[in-house]
Amino acid sequence: MSSYDDTLPLQPPIRLPGEATLAAAVRTAPLADELKPEGDDAEVLAVWAEHCRVRLAEDEGLLLELIRMFLSREPVKGERPGTLTDLGLVRQAEPYTLSWLGLWVARQIIAETTGQDIPVMGSLADADAAALLHGLRSYPEGERGEELAGWLKDRDAAAAAAEIASVLGTVSPLSRAVGVEVLSTGLGDEGRPALARLLEEPKLGAVIAARTGREERQPAPEEIAWVLVDMAAALLEFGGETGEVIESIAMGMEAEEQAGTIAILAFGDHPWTGQVLRVFIEHHPDERVAAAARKALRRLHGLADARG
Repeated sequence: MSSYDDTLPLQPPIRLPGEATLAAAVRTAPLADELKPEGDDAEVLAVWAEHCRVRLAEDEGLLLELIRMFLSREPVKGERPGTLTDLGLVRQAEPYTLSWLGLWVARQIIAETTGQDIPVMGSLADADAAALLHGLRSYPEGERGEELAGWLKDRDAAAAAAEIASVLGTVSPLSRAVGVEVLSTGLGDEGRPALARLLEEPKLGAVIAARTGREERQPAPEEIAWVLVDMAAALLEFGGETGEVIESIAMGMEAEEQAGTIAILAFGDHPWTGQVLRVFIEHHPDERVAAAARKALRRLHGLADARG
């Protein structure tokens, strides 16, 4: 199933019932006379998942139709999607939508093909803070609040805020952006003090100040490159358009000024610097800026070698 594009933007969460409901749907699927899955719920689901993988691998058009329905999240009118319906992946009544099993199978296929683990609502309640922020990256505002409320249910608010604050320096750029937003708005009177205590931290504090508009905390010269890369990398991680990534650093500057800004990025030692520079190399319309990015990438590699 390697034909599917592995540059899929982050996908919003889905809602799924428990194993018992999914297994019951397998047992009543039209083609389940054919396979006769037996065993407990987990065994039935494992057998059915493998059966679906085999059938979809045999028909790329069928696979792409399943993925298209999953990504669009919209009903389909017209001809009945025969095999998908017989597999229990599409509901019987028109307009056709993916069933619980269809969502479940498509989520597995996307994870196996692209490496993206699409979250299931309610699944982060027992996660640690780093896993929570990673999972929340693709949540729309309403669903994020719902998932966060579930995570907070059995936790002390102050301790939860401290736990989130403690991982902000080590998570990915987009997870960090989500964490800053959660602390500044989602956790209110408990979250904002925890965030404020991080403002003087090198690099991390500068990013927090930039994201929350704390003008009294200006980045030191050696922090500027790190902040620029972190902001751009969050967009890149989300799957944003390359134009958005470029503009987050260009900020309306002329090409010559952009080239000068790009030149300093190599000195910021941000782990995403190389990926951000490659966006400028491959997609910036002005050759002067692309050349500056190529030079900065060479310097980045040279500095990395020097550091050992």
